[in-house]
Amino acid sequence: MARIDAHQHFWLYQPERDAWITDDMQVIRRDFLPQHLQPLLQQHGLDGCVVVQSDQSEAENEFQLRNAAAHDFIRGVVGWVDLRADDVTERLAHYTQFPKLKGFRHVLQGEADRALMLRPEFQRGIRALSAHGFTYDVLIFPDQLGYAAALAAAHPNQPFVLDHLAKPYIKRSDIEGWKKDVQQLAAHANVWCKASGMITEADWQSWQPADFRPYLDVVFEAFGPQRVMFGSDWPVCLVAGQYGQVVELVQQYLQGFSADEQRRFWGDNAAQFYRL
Repeated sequence: MARIDAHQHFWLYQPERDAWITDDMQVIRRDFLPQHLQPLLQQHGLDGCVVVQSDQSEAENEFQLRNAAAHDFIRGVVGWVDLRADDVTERLAHYTQFPKLKGFRHVLQGEADRALMLRPEFQRGIRALSAHGFTYDVLIFPDQLGYAAALAAAHPNQPFVLDHLAKPYIKRSDIEGWKKDVQQLAAHANVWCKASGMITEADWQSWQPADFRPYLDVVFEAFGPQRVMFGSDWPVCLVAGQYGQVVELVQQYLQGFSADEQRRFWGDNAAQFYRL
C-alpha cells in the first residue's frame, strides 16, 4: 500500500498573484517546490502526494503537470478550469491526455456569491467533469455546506471531496452548526473528506492535538473510515506548525482504529478516489 499525502501545494511565490498570503503568514512567502517536499514525505513514511491548485488559471495546470512529469512521487494533480465557460467541455477533453491530472477545484470559499456552485452554468461544468471522469475538490467555508449538499445531491455520479473539513471554527471551539451541516453533506455517498488544513483553523500559537478530536470524531462518524483521507496542506500548514506535527496529530487520533481503517486513511482512500 502506498501512503499518500492527498493535499499539498507547490508555487513560485508572486506577491501580486499570491495576495492571499497575508503579513501574518510571512513564513510561506517564498517558493515551495517538489524538492522541498520530498524529504518530508520520506521522513514520515509517505510514498507520494496529490498537488492541488493554488492559482485559478490554466497556467497553474501547466506548472503542476510539469512538476508531476518530473517527479514520480507526485501521483496526481488537482487543477483549475473555468467551469462556467462555454468551452469547458473542450478544455476538459484537452486535459484527458494527461494521466496525472485527476480533477479540478474552484476557490468557492472566496466567492461573493456564496451559492455560486448552484448556478446553472457552474452545474453545467460539473456535469462536464463527470462526463470526462474527473473529480472535484470542494473548497468552502461552513456557511456554504448546505449548498455543497445540494450540489452533491444534484450530481450523484460525480465524485466530490471536501477540503479541510470545510474549515470549521476550531479556534473558538464552535462545532454544532458545522456538525449538522457536515452530517447532511456526508449522507451523500459520492462525497469524501480530507482530514487536512486543521491546524490553520486553530490558534496558531497554542493549539493542542485534543482541539481537533471533536471535529475528527464528527468526520469519521459521518463519512466512515472508507471516505476520509490524509492531507497535510503543506506548505500552508507551516504558518501554524511543522509537517511532522500534522502527521503526528492524526496518527495519535487513529490509534484506536483497525489496521485496515488506518491503511485506508493513509493511502487507499486517496488512491481509490483519485484513481492513482
